[in-house]
Amino acid sequence: MNASKRPRVLLADDHRMVAEGLKGLLAPEFELVGVVENGRALVEEAKRLRPDVIVADISMPQLNGIEAMAQLKEQNREVRVVFLTMHQEVAYARRALDAGASGYVLKHSAPAELVAAIRAALEGKTYVTPALAGEVLLDMSREPAGARDPVASLTPRQRQILQLLAEGRSAKEIGEALEISSRTVEFHKYQMMEVLNLHTSAELIHFAIKHGIVEI
Repeated sequence: MNASKRPRVLLADDHRMVAEGLKGLLAPEFELVGVVENGRALVEEAKRLRPDVIVADISMPQLNGIEAMAQLKEQNREVRVVFLTMHQEVAYARRALDAGASGYVLKHSAPAELVAAIRAALEGKTYVTPALAGEVLLDMSREPAGARDPVASLTPRQRQILQLLAEGRSAKEIGEALEISSRTVEFHKYQMMEVLNLHTSAELIHFAIKHGIVEI
C-alpha cells in the first residue's frame, strides 16, 4: 500500500512509553501524523493536521480526552476518536460513547483490538472492547444518555475549569490559560458547587477525582 494512501492517525497520550509502543503497532497499516501529551495540544493539533482517526487516552493533563473530543466535535461532527484507556468502568465507556466516541479499547487488551477499532471508526462504525460491550449495552438499555452521570450536569466550560482546579491551578492561572477573568473562574466554581450540592473546594476536587475528570 502506498504510504500516502494510508489512513492518518493522531495519537494523544501523556505516557511517552505508551505512545512509543503504539507507533510500532500502528506503523504497518497507518500513517502516524503526530503525538501529543495533553488535551489542549490534542485540540490544536487535530484542527491543524485533520487526521482520519484520533487515538486518545481519557486521562490527560489540562483537558481530558472526552472534553477534548467534545470541543473538536463542536467544530466538526465527523471527528473520529478511539479511546485507549486504563478505565474499565462502564461509566467511563458510557460517557465517552455518549459524547460521540467511535471506539473504546482497554490498554491491557490485545493490540489487534485497537487496530480493529481504528478500522471500524474509518468505516463509520463504533467499536467497544468485548470485555465491556455487554455491560455497556445493558447500561444503555436501562438508562438514557447522562441520566446517572452527575458530570453531565456541568457545562463544557465548567468541566474544563474543574479539571484545572483539580490539577492545582489558581483562579488567576486558569483565567490566563482560558483567556477569561479570575472572577469568571470563581463564578463557575461556585455554580458547580451549587449544581452538585457541594459545600467546599475540597469536596469539589474530590468529585473531580472520583468521576475521572482528573487523576491523582
